Amino acid sequence: MSASDDSLHLTATDLRLATFRLARRLRCARAVDAMSDAQLAVLATLRLHGRRTITALADAERVTAPSMTSMINGLAEQGYVVRIPDEEDRRRVQVDITETGSAIVAETIHRRDQLLAGMLAELDFTEDELSTLREASALMRRVVDR
Repeated sequence: MSASDDSLHLTATDLRLATFRLARRLRCARAVDAMSDAQLAVLATLRLHGRRTITALADAERVTAPSMTSMINGLAEQGYVVRIPDEEDRRRVQVDITETGSAIVAETIHRRDQLLAGMLAELDFTEDELSTLREASALMRRVVDR
């Protein structure tokens, strides 16, 4: 049986508000204060999926190739990424994360997980409530991963 339109809209509103507020709180925790969310997202993509072309990164982050080129330039200047000539097409360049860039992503993830775990601990959730949150997070991933 399918959910009603009213139920879908109410759920969408509640979910949007909750995720926006949670994301805003978590974004404050990062390994490098001067790094933008967009830069961190690019580093996280490279850490998770390996080297990519600028076009592939731009598509993944839904920005233009010139914007991504500018972002990669900044990340390269700081030593967080390197450009590697493509083995099949020397005109094309692959971007890869450095150990320093990977460490920043790992530390940011650690800080955000610690922050969220602390927030959850303050509310003294029961094991059943924590299980419900884990189930809800799996459903949320289905929404965004489709």
